[in-house]
Parts: sequence; structure tokens; C-alpha cells
Amino acid sequence: MDAYFTLPHLLLYLLGACVLVQLFYEFYYFLPLALHKHQAPARLEDLPPLSILVCAHNEEENLRELLPLLLEQEYPQPWEIIIIDDRSWDDTSLLLKQYQQEYPRLRIVTAKETPSQMSPKKYGLFLGIKAAEHEHLLFTDADCRPVSNTWAQTMASGFLENKDIVLGYSPYIRIYGFLNQLVRFETFLTAMQYLSFAKRGQAYMGVGRNLAYTKSTFFRNKGFSAHIKSLGGDDDLFVQAAAKHSRVQIVIEEEAHTQSAPETRWRKWWRQKKRHMAAGKQYQKRDQFRIGLFVLANGLFYVISPILLAMQQHLLWVGLIIGVRYLGLLASYVPVARRLHNPVAWWLLPVLEMGYYLTYIGIGISVLTTKKVRWK
Repeated sequence: MDAYFTLPHLLLYLLGACVLVQLFYEFYYFLPLALHKHQAPARLEDLPPLSILVCAHNEEENLRELLPLLLEQEYPQPWEIIIIDDRSWDDTSLLLKQYQQEYPRLRIVTAKETPSQMSPKKYGLFLGIKAAEHEHLLFTDADCRPVSNTWAQTMASGFLENKDIVLGYSPYIRIYGFLNQLVRFETFLTAMQYLSFAKRGQAYMGVGRNLAYTKSTFFRNKGFSAHIKSLGGDDDLFVQAAAKHSRVQIVIEEEAHTQSAPETRWRKWWRQKKRHMAAGKQYQKRDQFRIGLFVLANGLFYVISPILLAMQQHLLWVGLIIGVRYLGLLASYVPVARRLHNPVAWWLLPVLEMGYYLTYIGIGISVLTTKKVRWK
């Protein structure tokens, strides 16, 4: 009997358990996202009046590109664009005033200073939301670009049927280099999780690059008060808290995407991910468990399988488990990527996955051992 409880056997059992966990996520959560039906085109007269909000800190150059794309949006109902000038000392203010003279739907909210111990971006967004004329709010960042002139109306169609929160997708632009491959894969993997969990009624986050919710939802949940001092969380921590008492919709049509240029330096990307992961420490325990179990199962797979291969133990079973695992991966990741119009290079999946989980662990350790930093 003891022969079945040797170290190689125990590692084999653990490897099999990890793969079973992964297959559960892939087929219960991710595959339904790949099969998500295209949202029926909304009747233009049914769309709600809309306020589009962007918080900008020294974003003159980005706004020169973004503002024309926002102003060219084809939206049939009353709508406005609110740019929050957050303590900018470049020519952001001058640029906004020039545009405002020609486009009266553009409104400027200025945050000259931030209250002590408060996240500047959250304070700026609070001022913008408070000033918004309309109930339905759509958010993006200054460095993002809507991919179509129907972005606003496609995202706003998610509000139909009395939805309170609309989660969108915002991939990064493809450029040359492994870091870009890794950044886009990490963004895809994160989106696959929060979109598929939301589809299962377990919404836990969104991304501020492409997010919408109602003004009533914001104030009903006391805005950002639960995490007002946190560096990040104006998107994920807000959705985390608000989703409990809100109706959530996902909109993943290609015309509803925004995209932005990714970080091209490892150090800057590392700092960016640290900010995002720091907010994750405030997630509810059940969400931490769901996310953590998925990461742990995948991380252990890349630890245990090389050990068993190096030990040359149970090679037939190890090969079978690895093969089943990658078949499940291809059966879920590839169609989800296709559905999100963001193809994944399937032959690079093992390398990208290994890179992702190694950096995830490293960033997690770094978050626990470094001090907080403020947003710009």
C-alpha cells in the first residue's frame, strides 16, 4: 500500500488535481464566454443619454489623439464629454479650451489639488461624476483609443434591460517583442477571467480603460469611500463592491473595444502590475479564493511537471495529464481569444503561461515587501 504514497506518486496525484481544477475553470467559466452571443443591435432611440468621462494628468499629447475620436462618436441621444484636468502643468488646459470653443458638448472639470491622503485619480473622477449631466456614465483613459465611431453606442447598449454596470474589453496594441506578447497575454487572461466570471453572475472587477456604470450605482455604493486611500481600485475595487447589489452586463463586440499602447520597458510594466495587484489585496475573500485557486493550480503545474519529468517517474501518466491539460487549454483559450477579436499564438501558450505565472509570483512578493506609491 505504501508504494502508492511515494513522493513521485504524491506529485503525480497533485499534478492531476491541478489539471482537474484548470479544466473546471476552462469549461465552466471560459468556454461559455467563447460562446457568448453577439448582443442584439440596440434601437438607437432606446439608448440612454450618456456622459463620457476621462481623467487626464499632463495628457496633452494623448488628448490630441483621443479628443477627435471621442467627438466623432455617432451617438443618437444627448451626450457629453467630460475631461477632468487633474493638476496638469502642461498645455492640457489650453488644448481643452481650444476644443471647447468649437465643440460645446465638451466640458472641462478642473482638479487643482487633491485632499490629503486621497487618491488623485479617484478624486478627479468623483468631481467628474458629480458634474455629469446624465445618469449613464462611460469611462476610458487618456491613453486609450476607441476602435470605432460606434464605441459609445455599443457600450451604452449594455445598459438596456436595466443594467447598472457594463464591463468592456480593452486590449493592447500588437508591437514587436516578447514583452509585448506577455503584456497582451496577461491582459487577455485577466479579461477572460473577469468577463467569464461576470457572465456566471460573479462579477468582481472591470478595467477603467473601458467601463460604464450609472451615476445612481456610484452614489448608492458611496463612490470610492471604501477604498479612498488606495492607489488603484477606481475600476476593479469599485466594481467589486458595487456588483453585489447591481445588475452587470458584458459587452465584448469588437466595435466596443478600446485599445492603447502597452509599456515597452520591463521596469515600467512591473510597476504598473504592482499597482494593479496591490488593489487585489482588498478583494472579497471568495473572489481571492477563485482567482488564487486558478493561479495556484496553473503555477503548481509548471513546478510539478518538470520535476516528474526530471525524475523520469510515471512518464506515461505525466505525458497523458500534460496532453489533456493542453487540449483543454486550446479548446477554451483559442476560441475565447477569437471571440474577443484578439488572437493568441497557440504555439507560444506554454512560454507565455510560464512567463505570466513566474512574473505573477514575483510581483506578488514585491507588493508584499514594498511601500505604497501614489498615482502620478
